[in-house]
Formats: sequence, C-alpha cells, structure tokens
Amino acid sequence: MSERTVFLHDIPLERARERFDEALLQAGVCNEATETLALDDALDRVTARPVIARLSSPHYHACAMDGIAVVAARTAGALETAPLELAPHEAPVVDTGDPLPDGFDAVIPIERVEPRANGYVAIRAAAAPFEHVRAIGEDVVASEVVVPAMRRLGAADLAACAAAGVASVEVVRKPRVAVITTGDELVDVTAEAPPPGAILDSNAVLLRACVRTYGGDVALALRVRDEEEALAGAVRAALAVSDVVVVNAGSSAGRDDYTARIFARFGEVLVHGVAIRPGHPLVLAVARPATASQKAVPLLGIPGYPVSAAICADLFLRPLLERLGRRDSPEARELDVELARKLYSPLGEDEYVRAVAARVGGRLVATPLRRGAGVITSLSRANVLLTIPRFSEGARAGTRVTARALRPLAQIERTLLAVGSHDVALDLLAGRLAADEIDLVSAHVGSIAGLVALRERAAHLAGTHVLDPQTGTYNDAAVRRYGPREPVALVRLARREQGLLVAPGNPLGIRSLADVARTHARYVNRQPDAGTRILLDALLARAALAPDAIAGYERIEFSHLAVGQLVANGSADTGLAIRAAAHAFGLEFVSVAWEPYDLALPAAALEEPRIARVIELLHEPALRAEIKALGGYDCAEAGEVRVVVPEAAAAR
Repeated sequence: MSERTVFLHDIPLERARERFDEALLQAGVCNEATETLALDDALDRVTARPVIARLSSPHYHACAMDGIAVVAARTAGALETAPLELAPHEAPVVDTGDPLPDGFDAVIPIERVEPRANGYVAIRAAAAPFEHVRAIGEDVVASEVVVPAMRRLGAADLAACAAAGVASVEVVRKPRVAVITTGDELVDVTAEAPPPGAILDSNAVLLRACVRTYGGDVALALRVRDEEEALAGAVRAALAVSDVVVVNAGSSAGRDDYTARIFARFGEVLVHGVAIRPGHPLVLAVARPATASQKAVPLLGIPGYPVSAAICADLFLRPLLERLGRRDSPEARELDVELARKLYSPLGEDEYVRAVAARVGGRLVATPLRRGAGVITSLSRANVLLTIPRFSEGARAGTRVTARALRPLAQIERTLLAVGSHDVALDLLAGRLAADEIDLVSAHVGSIAGLVALRERAAHLAGTHVLDPQTGTYNDAAVRRYGPREPVALVRLARREQGLLVAPGNPLGIRSLADVARTHARYVNRQPDAGTRILLDALLARAALAPDAIAGYERIEFSHLAVGQLVANGSADTGLAIRAAAHAFGLEFVSVAWEPYDLALPAAALEEPRIARVIELLHEPALRAEIKALGGYDCAEAGEVRVVVPEAAAAR
C-alpha cells in the first residue's frame, strides 16, 4: 500500500498568502530579466527602463491648419473694418502638417482669408507669432522621458514612442511558467472517443491560458502519469527552464497524491491546505537553488477539480505572475475626482481631458495635463480621463467631476504627485521609485504655481527654486508667501547650474545678458511663475536691463529641455536653462548661477512611507551618480531636510 500524504495545516487564506509572500521575499524571488522588442511586439508589456525620446515631436515647425503662412508682424493693424491685403509672396498657401515656410512664423486659417485680384488676399485680424503652428517639440522633446519605467505599454504609449523616433523598447521578460498536469486518467482534449474513466485534460488548457492572461509565458507543458519518480523528474526538468512551476492534481491526500512530498525534496513546503472551498488541498512551496548560479523558484500544487484549479490560480498564481512581471490587475471603473485647477471647455461639446489623479489628504485630486489633438504623450501619461459635459463651459477648481480610470486603481492610489518646477533629475528619481511600485508623476507649471498647489492640497510635492532678490536666498520667502499656512519641509534634490544655452562655437559671442541685448539674440523665456523666469528678472535688474531689451522675452516654453531643443534647432539663439539641457543637445553653456532645487511638502508628511523612500533614495550613491552624470548638478546636500515655518504658524 502506497504512503498517503496528509494535510499539514488547513490555514486561513490571508495567512497562507502572508506565509508564501514572506518566503518569496526571504528567498529573493524576483524577475530581473529583460528583452528588447520592436514596438509592434511590445503591446501590453512592461518597460524595464524609461523610454527616452530620440527625436522631438514634431521635429519641425508644422502648420496646424489649412490656410496661408504669414509673418505675424506684417499682419499688425488688420481689422474687421480695415482689412489688410497681402501679396502672393507674403501669403503662401499651406496645408495642415506642412513645414512652416522659412521666414514665416504664423498661419491664418483659410476660412479667415479673402481672395482678391491678382493673387492677393485680404485678412481682417492680425496673427500672433506661432499662431496655428505646432512648434518643434510641442508634444515631446528629444532626450525627454516619453514613457517611464515599469509602465504597462498601451496603444498610446507605443504611438508616443513612435512619434519620438523610438523603434524598440526594453521590457521586463515575461515570467516563464512550467505547467505539469498529472493523472493516469488524463487524455488529450483531441481524443475523439475517450473510454470510461478517461478525463479530458481541460485543466492543462485552463492553466496555460491563466498563465498567459496573468502576463506569463508557458515555458514547458507536460502531462505525466501518477508515478512519484515520473513527477519528480518532470519537476526537476521544469526547474531548469522556469521561473514558476505549477503542478495540477496530486495535491490532496489520495494514495497517488505525491505533490507535497516531491516539493519537499526540492525545497520547503510552506502551505498544504487552505481554508477555502473549493480549493482547500493547495500546496505552496519554494524550491532551493541547486547551485550558486541558480535561483529560488516558487512551486504551486493546484487541486485537480477544475473549479478548484481556477479559484486557486486566481488567488495565488495571478498575484505571483503579476508581481514577477511588474503588472497590475486591470480595473476598469469610473471615479469621482476633485479638479485641482480651473478647467475651461468649449460650450456645446463633450470634452475628454487627460489628467493625472492622486490621493492627496484623503481626496482623489485630478490635475489636467496638456490638451491638444496632437499631444499624444498626454494620453500616455494620463491615469484618468475626465469628462466635461457639453453645456458646462468647464469646471472650477475644487469641483467634483467624473473620470474614467485608465490605470489600475491601486496604481492611481499610490501615485505621488509633484507639481511645480521642471527638473530632469525628477525623471531619474521616478525611475527608482517605480521599482518600489511608487509612481512619481510631475506636472511642470512653475515653482510658484507648485507652491500654490501645495497650499490648496492639490499635490504631494512642489519642486521649487525661487530666488528672493532682496536677500539672495532661495525658497524660504516663496514658501512663506505662496505655500501652505503650516510648517513646510524643504527636501534638497540637488544644487544645479543655470546658464545661457548657445549654439556650438557661440557664434554671437554671448557671455552675459548684456550680450544678449546687444546682439539682439533671439531669446526663449520661461513662463512667469517659473523659478528660472524669476532668476532672469533678477539678473536683468542687476544688469540694469529692461525686459524689452531682450528680443523674445515674451516667447515662453515650459521646460529646460524645450528651451534647449529650440536653441539646438536654430529657432532661438539663446535661453536660460540648466546645464543638463546643454549636455542633452550638444550646446555650449555660459554659466550664470548655481541654485538649490528643493522639493517642498507639508512637514507633517515627512513620516509618510513614500516620502521617507524619496529621502532615502536621495541619499543613495547610485542615484546621486546618475543625477551628477546629467551635468551641472551637485548632490552633496541631496536628501537634506529643513523646515520653514510661516509667520502665521509661528505666531500660533
């Protein structure tokens, strides 16, 4: 009589999960393997590293409307009551998507153009510079992160990669799973007339489909007889080629149920019996590495009854494969979110606005991303889609609106939202946090707007580098003026070098802002709330230069990389930005200042686990080295924390 297997324990479901998870963690079970795939093969795969734009999108100034190209300055004075006529050479006809002709800087839609005799046209309104033009890098700038690490790639992500000139991506290799079904009674599902006692091996089909559904690859599929050594040999073969081994049937206490005993040969049996019905004769184990070059492998003995097999696969195999494959369970659902800032919308149209939602102070807050039919990266970056009804004309800040989740709810809940100044080092920090399943998302709105968002409890962090011209110090005064009315912690990201970006060889000989004014260099500025704009204004005042002495003072971009892109392609002669932007585009750099870049947050949030992890990472030499390699960064103070107490809080 063969030896029977008995249940070790019939333990609660949560305890079984905890015991299995703890053992996997202690054994170092993980999946670090990657592979590179063409975009057409990468749908639904998980990025192993951030995807960096090879080209800007668009990579030329593109006409955004059918109409005529014009020089905006030439259209000044055109009125409804006093139309302005333009000669054919002043108004070449263009179509949507055409390159903007050289020497022209705006497009007037064809419906606003009146044909006149001899090829002349008339217009009744002036055009603004770059009106109806998609500027270089409007969607994404070369060297910018298009898709972050640990992102499950959707159609919009792949399109964003393609638009940025990226043809292949490095992804996490799917976990390799061996599926072994056991039983003398099993026959292939193709059997035409199975005899009595024969059972079609439907569980093999079920489990292989589950593996693929949960993001794994079937590395080995075997069916073996109810013989202990045959099953042991199959498990041994599976361990050599798989990240996970699943044995179906043989997990109960029948005379031919060997699974638990065989698992014990290769490692430690953690669970044999779970207090669930159906599915209680489940076996969970971890196989020890046979050699130093091998790794620990999870072993699952799943009951043979089909319903039990399906339930156990969902409860235990799904989360295991999703963790090894860095995937989240999809949850399609509608959410009720609070709008972080006022949103305008045209009357008479339902509008769907891409946004990033995060839970801040117990509220699910949504921050809209850049809008525009050509800005596909906003769809890639969004985790919710807001619906603005057609007769609302938008919504005020604080209004609750309906949103459709584009990412799993668990991912939205763990999103860490940074609003404020742009810095490329944040992308490196985000990549490190992604490995901890923390999604750091940044919205580039400028330092002051970020502090206001922090005050309104619409962000977790605010990137800031605001100079106080009166004292020459950074951030304290701005925090007291614009930030929360409670103690604010400033976490040092780095000190960084700001300067003027110029073309290789510095053809205009620019060494200062005085040179920018003297040479009438085409300058590209930052938005009014940006710390870089505040620094520029302080430097102009120090040099006794008026803003209108700078040609292009009113021309704005929203990131350092966008400024660098325009200088690199010749659309501008210079602009103030960090040295890393010069490195990214092969530009020369005229240093003007070193400044601290801090992450502001409520001091009460310092003990929150995600914030604690941010501070911990900023102290790690590996991340500091990555940031320094960008150029123009000093990380000696990275991770240091100081607290600013507003006057109102101090008075209390």
